[in-house]
Amino acid sequence: MTSFESTLQTISDWVWGPPLLILLFGTHLFLTFRLRFIQRYLPQAIRLSFSREKEGEGDVSQFGALTTALAATIGTGNIVGVSTAISIGGPGAVLWMWLTGVFGISTKYAEAVLAVKYRIVTKDGSMAGGPMYALERGMNAKWLGMVFAALTSVAAFGIGCMTQANSISSLAQESLGLSPWITGSVMTLLTGVVILGGIKAIAGVCERLVPFMAGFYVLGCLTLLIMHMSTLPDTLATIVTSAFAGQAAVGGFIGAGMSQAIRYGIARGLFSNESGLGSAPIVAAAAQTRNPVRQALVSSTGTFWDTVVVCAMTGLVIVNSGEWKNGLSGAALTHRAFEDIPILGSLILTVGLLTFVFSTILGWSYYGEKAAEYLFGSKVIRPYRMLWVIAVMVGSVQPLAVVWSFSDIANGLMAVPNLIALLGLSGVVVAETREYLWSGNLDKAGS
Repeated sequence: MTSFESTLQTISDWVWGPPLLILLFGTHLFLTFRLRFIQRYLPQAIRLSFSREKEGEGDVSQFGALTTALAATIGTGNIVGVSTAISIGGPGAVLWMWLTGVFGISTKYAEAVLAVKYRIVTKDGSMAGGPMYALERGMNAKWLGMVFAALTSVAAFGIGCMTQANSISSLAQESLGLSPWITGSVMTLLTGVVILGGIKAIAGVCERLVPFMAGFYVLGCLTLLIMHMSTLPDTLATIVTSAFAGQAAVGGFIGAGMSQAIRYGIARGLFSNESGLGSAPIVAAAAQTRNPVRQALVSSTGTFWDTVVVCAMTGLVIVNSGEWKNGLSGAALTHRAFEDIPILGSLILTVGLLTFVFSTILGWSYYGEKAAEYLFGSKVIRPYRMLWVIAVMVGSVQPLAVVWSFSDIANGLMAVPNLIALLGLSGVVVAETREYLWSGNLDKAGS
């Protein structure tokens, strides 16, 4: 197993080398400037996102699509992913995660524009869209759409299933002494019950679960930051300086240079908010919306809430606690930081991670099955869901290193076709934005 883990880590290091990081962050920057800093419309986008009224053709409301996407993105990456980035890349990784989120808003917006623009109605009357359809219908590159769909249907088992299940089983063992087999069995049962109902059942659960879980967790983070307010200025200074200068070894902490901070900050930023990954537009395509831009604005808020708010909170809490200097990583590091809240600290983290993980497993099951449906038709949906439920159990009992490395590899590979679509069709995104947003026709129905 040690040899296998080493091989996976080597592949992950190669996939997440400078070329992909430059392509990913470069796409964020390119779209930000080409779309005239679309982030300035964030307040308007947030107002739109809370609308639950049916605005056009689609399977779920705009709010339902957003909460399903948030369910998939606000997951273990916000807790375990942040702590992993800090333990390996140093506190400076927090700033790179945050910057990835800020500029990633434009990429998430562009993804959703293309998803709604090129979506189709399937034989059973449901909506289907995402990068595979944008590549096929927008760029006449069906073969590349098939590559994306194949990578997504497989990658979903890593980022959206096994990693999530592994994180909660590890935390349950750490804080409650529960066997991973017990935790895995419960998660497997609950997952099977919900995903059999399809996107409407998933969205229904997410609309209720996501606001509660995010608010509950952020409240816990705010409590910790207020408790240790006196050290916050030094913490912020440490994050900024180490982001550009690296961090020397302290105690059991392995010293990290600037390249490590950038690499793990951006990698975990993508793992968390999925901007550029191509996953969120799959559910954005199912939204009831008047035109592509309205849903794109709503979708873009997902990256803001996920990384600019939740990940930043987690990063501040961990670095401010000082526990990152003691050689801890993963769920154990975050758990130690939350222990500063007497009695309730472990409970807040456990409930937060449990709800984050469960919602992510639900959201990503939809992403994976729609990608598989693109390749093999609707007949594959039920078998895919059955495999998904089994994977929850498998992920619960696998070593963390194996699951994380597999997820990193899968993330990087599936991002490439999506980024090609975003860059190749950026002119379409600009044209749609000009027609509906810049011209003041946001309420206009799409053609």
